[in-house]
Amino acid sequence: MNLPLEDQYTDILQKAARGRKQTPETLAAQTGLSVSQVTRALNGQFDKPSVLALSAALGLAGDRVVRLAKNEYCPAPIEALPGLAQFNTVFDDMTVNAYLVWDPHSRSAIAFDTGSDVTDLLTTAQTNGLSVELILLTHSHGDHIFDLDRLKEKTGAPAYIGEAEPVEGAIPFAPGKEFTLGTLKIETRLTWGHCQGGITYVVHGLSRPLAIVGDALFAGSMGGGGISYEAALLTNRKEIFTLPDETILCPGHGPLTTVAEQKQTNPFFPEA
Repeated sequence: MNLPLEDQYTDILQKAARGRKQTPETLAAQTGLSVSQVTRALNGQFDKPSVLALSAALGLAGDRVVRLAKNEYCPAPIEALPGLAQFNTVFDDMTVNAYLVWDPHSRSAIAFDTGSDVTDLLTTAQTNGLSVELILLTHSHGDHIFDLDRLKEKTGAPAYIGEAEPVEGAIPFAPGKEFTLGTLKIETRLTWGHCQGGITYVVHGLSRPLAIVGDALFAGSMGGGGISYEAALLTNRKEIFTLPDETILCPGHGPLTTVAEQKQTNPFFPEA
């Protein structure tokens, strides 16, 4: 599925500025730029020296931000993986992803999040002779759980969510819990910061490991620190960037990517 990036370079600068509680005035004082130069850069008037200066002040990898500004970063295509399907649906003024992962042997399947409409997900399950037996939610934001009631009704599967993100109709669990379905094993990792209790699900048993990361990380960006910017950076480093490089990352918005690619391209993690 060919999806555009979730964030532009201005989104990245703005997320970092909010997360570090920096204003145009404080950034101007740190960088030597004028307030108007800072404001123009944050609002999308690209100027390479200004973007590099702001990136340094905000702890971002400036060269990676510049690549995004010049539309030079495009995630490498990922070969179709037997046992994985991605679904992208419209929610208000954005699109959101949901995923279906299944054991090729038993045909037992797990739905990860719902997006705004599970019609295509249910059709894919039926077409491929899959039985959806488990629903795992990355977090409780409305775009990720909008069609939960319908998905539960149509499949009869129980839904689970991290205990810090309770929603009606989903069973809460503590991070660290493991799920098993056929030959698939799913470990759960707490990746909070964007939200209070976001969960990353790491799936073992297919030909490559998967991590369904919700809004913790995007191709070339991250969900931002809605609750804690520092926690978002910390938990992404600890729980996602320590996964094997070949791990396919399945984000809540935008295209698939890999751990290796994000180490090389994500501006929020310059040390990687």
